[in-house]
Amino acid sequence: MTDPIPLGMVGGGEGAFIGALHRIAARMDGHFLLTAGALSSDAARAEASARALGLDRSYADFREMAQAESARPDGIKAVSIVTPNHVHAAAAVAFLGAGIHVICDKPLAASAHQAQQIADAARRNTARFFLTHNYCANPLVREARALVAEGALGEIRLVQAEYLQGWLSDPVQSKQADWRTDPAQAGAGALGDIGTHAWQLAQFVTGMTPDSLSAEVSRMVPGRMIDDDARVALRYGNGARGGIWVSQVAVGQENGLSLRVFGTKGALDWRQEQSERMIFTPKDQPPRILTRAQDRSGSFRTPPGHPEGYLEAFANLYSDIAAVIRGDMTHADRIPGLQDGLSGMGFIAAALRSSDEDGAWVTL
Repeated sequence: MTDPIPLGMVGGGEGAFIGALHRIAARMDGHFLLTAGALSSDAARAEASARALGLDRSYADFREMAQAESARPDGIKAVSIVTPNHVHAAAAVAFLGAGIHVICDKPLAASAHQAQQIADAARRNTARFFLTHNYCANPLVREARALVAEGALGEIRLVQAEYLQGWLSDPVQSKQADWRTDPAQAGAGALGDIGTHAWQLAQFVTGMTPDSLSAEVSRMVPGRMIDDDARVALRYGNGARGGIWVSQVAVGQENGLSLRVFGTKGALDWRQEQSERMIFTPKDQPPRILTRAQDRSGSFRTPPGHPEGYLEAFANLYSDIAAVIRGDMTHADRIPGLQDGLSGMGFIAAALRSSDEDGAWVTL
């Protein structure tokens, strides 16, 4: 077996949510080995977190880490950035400049200026930038993309994506809620945290990007300084219409990401909470329930009927990223990257602008 790629991590220390998921995903298929980290902006916490994970090398500052690791013959070749959004740009710029590949959690950044900093650094350097929109690596989402590409749905007419949660329906104080509801750290609220997932998923499956949108963005919880609900209408260049509804105040909803696509010859319906099945309905025929047994991408580890889901989709991305780092570009087109991140930031900006202008249509 090929030796695992030495991996670093920025953020993801004690009490972090997404960092732990990235670590599981990175090691699931044996392609990466976590060896170094700047796991917290607090030096003591960073050191304690590194010890708990058995890391040999802990850094108090990610810039120091980028320079030190790039100078070591056994230094990391890639880094996962799993911090709050406002740190993404500075960390990505530091590691790209040091020649270390960047695997960054979404959204791309907390502001358009920060996103441009990442874009400039990626263009100046040879190291690659990857963005972990993990849901697009679900086997049936990849099958949905293949069905659309081969014309099974005909010409696309309607696209509807939703991502509904209820965990922020009241004022919440926790490590995860605090930074996600802080404009300085998050940039955008529901639009950035989950809206970019819905936006990217719809683009990934259909291969289409809307030309314009009209949005109503709300702050439902009194006193909240950041959006927690957004309804967005979409217009596509081919005449298709679409919609995105994202909310973190939808009481009773846990992680309700879904995508429905309707064409002239058929329709698809996929829901993340039942990610092992997808409904494909050819025109004038009964619905067909597709499972991983019908997936042609090979993006799974266990036989159909042995459930896989969220973590495995993350691991699919890490495996594909490892292949690209090693020079295998076979599936490079299905890995989200800089352009996906910039597109997501454009979506956020356009939705906020439209809402500020009473739902005016905004060109993308």
